[in-house]
Amino acid sequence: MSEKYYIEFNRNTYYKVKDIISCLPPFCQDFFIAIETRTSELTRLNYASDLITFFDYLISHLPSLLDREKTSITYQDMEALTAGDIERFISHVSYYSNKGKVMKNSERGKARKLSAIRSLFRYLYINDKITKDVASKVLTPKIHDKPIIRLENTEVRKLLDIVESESEFRSDKRNAYNLNTKERDLAILTLFLGTGIRVSELVGLDLSDIDFDSLSFYVTRKGGNRSILYFTQEVKDAILSYLPIREKMLKSANIENMEALFLSLQKKRITVRAVEYLVKKHAHEASPLKKISPHKLRSTYGTKLYSNTRDIYAVAEILGHRDVNTTKKHYAAISENIKKEAAQKVKLREDATDD
Repeated sequence: MSEKYYIEFNRNTYYKVKDIISCLPPFCQDFFIAIETRTSELTRLNYASDLITFFDYLISHLPSLLDREKTSITYQDMEALTAGDIERFISHVSYYSNKGKVMKNSERGKARKLSAIRSLFRYLYINDKITKDVASKVLTPKIHDKPIIRLENTEVRKLLDIVESESEFRSDKRNAYNLNTKERDLAILTLFLGTGIRVSELVGLDLSDIDFDSLSFYVTRKGGNRSILYFTQEVKDAILSYLPIREKMLKSANIENMEALFLSLQKKRITVRAVEYLVKKHAHEASPLKKISPHKLRSTYGTKLYSNTRDIYAVAEILGHRDVNTTKKHYAAISENIKKEAAQKVKLREDATDD
């Protein structure tokens, strides 16, 4: 991700947060200012969205707040809330309607919403705006570990092969579309599988971030830190095959000085949603029983990297995990296999010739 794109992304997110905060009770503005130095723009956007959902629930379900404007809610109203009110909200968001659309939350979604509410209550309590912190009494939903889904080696080969195919899909229209995008899509998938970068990092890449001579590129990680990552000749070949197509697209539209590496057919920087869709589309043909996302391709790379290096700290560094325990959690199953293999190598009664 280029530094310029990262700055622009944060600026746009900042204004989105401001728009949402304007619809919240006035004291929420002070809360968001207070957490600004220790949270990212994206975290604050998630908090703002979750708090909108929470206050929407309060004014539509609590008799004392029924049909009130969210902006009219006061410290006294917050003081009157109970742990039970929050627990009922957490239950409510399992399935609820928002602008005619049915929304749902897993344990992780509920835990995130509770985190936002807890943070707000803690702020109000510490700053003597309320006399009790009832949100701290609400238990975090138990989060069950999801099975780690990744592609096997045969599935990776099949995925890349079918992207290169001219007749990947059953529809002539989709095959025609694929002819216009296959070099780009192959470069994107190869970069995911060959470096393990995040989808946000990939869409933010600029052509100037890449050094083909040293097989390296700059990426802006979460929090804004810039790192240098390395790729293989296979990744280089895929990107170089795409660049003439990219140049032709820009020339046909009389566009000069386009920084973005990966473009949409509208000759603009490709979006996260578009990348997620193309990964899902191609992966479904390669592995129809697995729901593959960019993050699953990241897991596929991480699995291969750990299996080959057996160095959890190197994997954490390359994947950009701030806490190595995050890496250990994701690749614990592989760790168990490595420990089993190591245990079989210890012989108690070795032959004399083995010394």
